Parts: sequence; structure tokens; C-alpha cells
Amino acid sequence: MVKAKVQSNEVKIKRQSLLRKVFGQCAIWIVLLLMYVPILVLIASSFTDADVIGQWNGFSFELYARLFQSEEIGIALANTIVLALLSASIATLLGTLGAIGTFYSKKVWQSICENVTQIPVVNAEIVIALSLTVLFVFAGNAIFGGANLFSFWTLLIGHVILAVPFVYLSVKPKLQQMDPALYEAALDLGCTQKQALFKATLPEILPGIASGFLLSITLSLDDFIVTAFTRGSGLFSGEKTIETLSTLVQAKIKKGPIPPEMRALTTFIFLAVLILVVGVTIYRNVKNGQSKHRRGRRAK
Repeated sequence: MVKAKVQSNEVKIKRQSLLRKVFGQCAIWIVLLLMYVPILVLIASSFTDADVIGQWNGFSFELYARLFQSEEIGIALANTIVLALLSASIATLLGTLGAIGTFYSKKVWQSICENVTQIPVVNAEIVIALSLTVLFVFAGNAIFGGANLFSFWTLLIGHVILAVPFVYLSVKPKLQQMDPALYEAALDLGCTQKQALFKATLPEILPGIASGFLLSITLSLDDFIVTAFTRGSGLFSGEKTIETLSTLVQAKIKKGPIPPEMRALTTFIFLAVLILVVGVTIYRNVKNGQSKHRRGRRAK
């Protein structure tokens, strides 16, 4: 009787674990379908010249040809890419230096800096955009005699402010995981503070820096609110107001449907991100395999 009860309990436990696994797998697949099916539909619609998504006029590369001929989309894409790269580079530099400086500061300053850095992350983006707008208007009136400061540089400042806290939060865990004696050991071995920073600290936190840089690019590429409030004339738009992909799509929606050429551009962006993610994953797997191989040799 005891054995029978034990066996029945084991069967129940196995059934429960199986049901949990099946439920978990189904939930994951449902989420993936909801995320990627619209993207796949958009990609499929880029290979037909129909103006409305859902119509099929036959397989064609017409939208891709029209995409490369569209000067408006080309200027918006160039503005978006340059803005994303510049803002991500500056934000990564400031966020990394801020994280390193805060990590080696006293606990009181660490607590203050961490709390101040987390405010923009949890705060609404519209608040950041409005505050920057008020700041630039005030600076233009009070300091520059009523000048209009809104330009590419105000837009760049807005994107940098938006991305710096996320870089800080990406680098901070890597600093906490690092051996605190590593920097001091480099100094004891004869390195200057600059050499110890570049040869001991930065290699250890490089994955966090890379994650912060990629996250900054993503935040800049898909930002609309800060861009709409802080942009002005300049860069590839010349004397006209700067248009990025997000503001261009919003302007087109006001007048009518989104240009069909944007479907082709979306396909290019998706493929570029996919290639980047796969490449980074392969690189990490190769690097982890090499490190395990080296550890095995040392153990022998």
C-alpha cells in the first residue's frame, strides 16, 4: 500500500511538471507569435507594390527601388543613424565614466548618484522632453538675447540625456562583479592610474559598456517624444526642421497612409538587427568555448 501511494504521488508530480512545461512552452510561443507575426507580415508585404497591406499584386522589388529613389526617406534615415551613433557614443562615455567614478566614491555619494540616475529611467519621457524644452527656451531668452537655440545640437543633448542613465545601469553590475582588488593589484605592479584603468578595469566591464552602447542606439532610433520637442534645423535637413524616421512616419500618418517604401526600409532594419544579434551570439559562444578550452588545459 505504501509503495502504491508513493508511486501514485510520483505520477501526480510528473503530470504536474509536464503540464507546467506544456503551459510554459505554449505561453512562450503565443508571445513570440504576437511579437513576430506582424513583423513577418510587414516583411512579406514589402515584396509587392500594393499600397495597402494585405493586398497582393504579385511578387515585386518595386518598393525597394522606390526606397532608394526617395530623397525624403534617405535624409530622415541619415539623420536618424548619425544622431543615434553620436548620442550613443557620448552617452556611453559619460555613463561609463560616471559609473566608474560612483563605484570608487564613498557610500554616501554612491547612494545619491544611484538615486538621481534612476529618476530619468522611471520618469515619464514627456517630462524629460518638456523640461528640456523649457531649459532651451529659458537659455535662449536669458543668455542669448531671445535666440532660437533649437537645432541638431539641442536634439543631440536630449538623446544623450535620455540614454546616459541606461548606460550607467548597464556598466554598474559589471563593476560590482569585478574583483575590487584587481585595480589595486595593477597599481602595486607598477601601473599608473590611467594604465590600471585601461588594462585592468575596462576589459572587465567591456560587456556592460557594449550593452549600454547598443541600448543607447536603440533608444535613439525609436525615440519620438524627445525628438519632437527638442529638434530644430540642421544636419542633412539643411535649413528645414530635422526629420528622423519616427517624426517622418508621424507626419505622414497625419496626411494619409504610411508610404509603402517604409515597409522595405523596415525589412532592412529588421535584417540588420537580426544579423547583429546572431553575430554577437556566435562571438560570445566562440569566446566562451575558447575560455573553457583554456581552463581545461590549465587544469591538466
